[in-house]
Amino acid sequence: MSSNKPIRLPPLRVLRVRNPNRPEPNPCLTIMSSVLSCWASVGHNGRGCNTVEEALRSCMDTKRPPKKPGNTINYHLQRLSNRLIAQASKK
Repeated sequence: MSSNKPIRLPPLRVLRVRNPNRPEPNPCLTIMSSVLSCWASVGHNGRGCNTVEEALRSCMDTKRPPKKPGNTINYHLQRLSNRLIAQASKK
């Protein structure tokens, strides 16, 4: 015989989603590491790093798109948690 009882989960103290807002990677970071490695191998005054330096300058000068609004899921979970806990305690 199989019973169709619902699975009971233990009560949660806090409803929270871990890190819903992931930071966007910096596109100039890889170019900057290329510049630093070029300077390390050739030297800061070396002429062989000009193209990589120009690529870094152009990347840094480009305008960034506006920042996206953050995720508000944790705010809403906190706001609704009192209602959820109250309903669970009534049962």
